[in-house]
Amino acid sequence: MAVTPEELQQEPPPTTRSREDDDSHSPEDEHNNGGSNHIDADDSDDGAEDAEEEREDDEEVVPETGESKLRAQRDKMENLFRRMRTEKVTLRVHDVVIKGNVKTKESVIEAAVEALKKASSLQEILQASSVANARLQGLQVFDSVNITLDAGPPELPGTANVIIEVSEPKNPVTGEIGIFTRPEARLWSLEGSLKLKNPFGYADIWDGSLVYGLDQATEVSAGVALPRFRCWPSPVSARVSMLSKDWLKFSSYEEGSSGFSLGLLSTTNHELNYIMTWRTLTDPIQMASMDVRRHLGHSLLSSVKYTFKVDRRDSPLRPTRGYCFLSSTQVAGIFPDDRSVRFLRQEFDFHFALPLRFYRAALNFGVSAGFLLPWGRAFLSEPSPLPDRFFMGGQSSPICSLAGPSFLLGFQCRGVGPTESQRVTKDNLEGTASETVPKRDALGGDLALTAFADLSFDLPLRLFQDAGIHAHAFACAGNLSKLSDNEYRNFSIPKFLQSFRSSAGVGIIVPTKLLRMEVNYCYILRQFDHDHGRTGIKFSFSSTQ
Repeated sequence: MAVTPEELQQEPPPTTRSREDDDSHSPEDEHNNGGSNHIDADDSDDGAEDAEEEREDDEEVVPETGESKLRAQRDKMENLFRRMRTEKVTLRVHDVVIKGNVKTKESVIEAAVEALKKASSLQEILQASSVANARLQGLQVFDSVNITLDAGPPELPGTANVIIEVSEPKNPVTGEIGIFTRPEARLWSLEGSLKLKNPFGYADIWDGSLVYGLDQATEVSAGVALPRFRCWPSPVSARVSMLSKDWLKFSSYEEGSSGFSLGLLSTTNHELNYIMTWRTLTDPIQMASMDVRRHLGHSLLSSVKYTFKVDRRDSPLRPTRGYCFLSSTQVAGIFPDDRSVRFLRQEFDFHFALPLRFYRAALNFGVSAGFLLPWGRAFLSEPSPLPDRFFMGGQSSPICSLAGPSFLLGFQCRGVGPTESQRVTKDNLEGTASETVPKRDALGGDLALTAFADLSFDLPLRLFQDAGIHAHAFACAGNLSKLSDNEYRNFSIPKFLQSFRSSAGVGIIVPTKLLRMEVNYCYILRQFDHDHGRTGIKFSFSSTQ
């Protein structure tokens, strides 16, 4: 049965009787009681005394105290919760009242609370209010968001008003700066960002960032994000950037790029982006291998990238149950230009966490795979673009990252896969015999596959358990192979499986709110010539970004 707010707010009538009810007697009652109006003297005296005592009792009614009011309110709330669990409380939203938005347009807030107007019961209103609160907080332009329910107009029973009160920040400009390090690759970077929130009232966020890598990468970028653009149902974003990467240590080339990206779709499970970038590969030391020299020069990347993601894990930093899946598809070459690279790049990630019944232990499994193929005429005989190939190695945790088949503990960055000797110059020949052995360039691969297993568990000390510090034992394996440039003719599945690299180890993990720090001892189980794996203690810093 349906229950209206008026019925829920009704107070029980007082149990005391009114004096008029006690004094009012009809003749019929007197006739029924005695059959006559004649009253005996003794009876009259007794009746008078009883009437006087009743009047005194009525005059001595104790007023309702604060404790009794609190008890009555608690009883009504318990009754309301009991009815909400057992039956549908019919209620609809009459009006949505917005307060506190000095700069933000009401249309932006109304778009985030559309589901409230469609609710038809109290349970649906409460659920829609929770979703609306999360959406408004997700805009990142309010200091606080409060949503309350109030009774609707008296002439419209069964209605309620939703009051949304937001608090806008006094200073819309925020900034961050920090120094970040990757000890496993001996890389350091200075990163800073500046954000301007909601300057035009559309919950728009404008930001600029600078990343200066002391050893490898430098990036300058600026962008804007809008939660809603005209009739487009999804948030949109735009970003321009200039990027410089130094891969001389690993592959004898430097990469410079400038371009823009458009975020066309962004929901919980789906993302769609368009990317256009002008890239330049150079060899300033004139030492690049033959394969790298083929890719030097200018190229245009015009691609559409779609990502599907489902994450049902209880924690991205230390998952103990659940699973996650990610699929990323990138199609490049949609811009009609001779210098536009054309390829199809596909990645898959699947992680699964199984809880165990001791020391909060959990067993995590993960598999990542990816392939890259050029498209067009005689695509298998053409080489795939070097910057878009798969490279493997590095110490970042494979549990946290869903970045495809790229991490392999115990191996250095770009330390696994096909390589080629650098060019021998006259200066090399003038050295000693030991120095005439040329270095090798990492070339990456078109087919990549990695897998890992990780057993995490609490340490027996209570101090470590309270801080979240725990231990783990792990094993991982992976391999790369080329398919383009007619290399598919030399590929076979048994050969690919037999050439897997692998490692195992144990370590201590210190989780924080933003990242996961690991101190691991890695033991290389299998590697081949020209791989860069080494047994020993490794440091790792991983995040979910």
